Amino acid sequence: MKKKLIIANWKLNGNKLSILNFLNQLNKYDYKEKKEKCKIVMSFPVIYLYLAKTIIYKKNIFLGAQNVDLNLCGPFTGEISVNMLKDIGINYVILGHSERRKYHKENDALIAKKFKIVKEANLIPILCVGENKEEKKLGKTQEVCARQLNSVISMWGPQIFNDTIIAYEPIWAIGSGETATPCSVQKIHKFIKEYIKEYDIANSEKITVQYGGSVDENNVTQLLYEADIDGVLVGGASLNYNKFKKIIDIVNSL
Repeated sequence: MKKKLIIANWKLNGNKLSILNFLNQLNKYDYKEKKEKCKIVMSFPVIYLYLAKTIIYKKNIFLGAQNVDLNLCGPFTGEISVNMLKDIGINYVILGHSERRKYHKENDALIAKKFKIVKEANLIPILCVGENKEEKKLGKTQEVCARQLNSVISMWGPQIFNDTIIAYEPIWAIGSGETATPCSVQKIHKFIKEYIKEYDIANSEKITVQYGGSVDENNVTQLLYEADIDGVLVGGASLNYNKFKKIIDIVNSL
């Protein structure tokens, strides 16, 4: 049985002191029965990732970037390449988050290209998919998720999803305090896995499907009891160490 995966997305938050304090506490975290039943990915702002790497010593804590550029080097002011992330020991990269799609105009084709670059660097992409409120009302959730998945499959083939993470994040739930019901999330996660399985049976079992969207210590238990929810992508609740520790406690006790 694979370990549950907890991803913390700090977005544009934090500073040197808050991240040091958070990680020092996380390093001292005493796992129940000394068993590590989950993997943790901390996605801090990129400027703090190297600092974080020098502090973490727990074997089940990894680091993720919130974005990456298409280019590996050259005259691209302000960008960060996948090779730079790899150079400082980053393991995961979040791609296609709805905030990148909305505020930075990233489309499916661009995200698919980034996906391939991350895979070629032997890093693990975390592909975010999900519908907005209007699409939900129209009953287009599966259609939207299929389109976003197919943009990667059509460009690179289904084998590209081997050992990757898909994060189902309904846009209407992100930061709203409104969470999709565990039953509805289970339905979409099962759909995502079956959709990929239709293309690639061999690698479909190696895919991790996360849920993100106002996840906190109050709803994580119900979510993770569902068969096809392999973990959670936590936003606001990950900024508070006590809340985040509670989520880890719950996952370790399942």
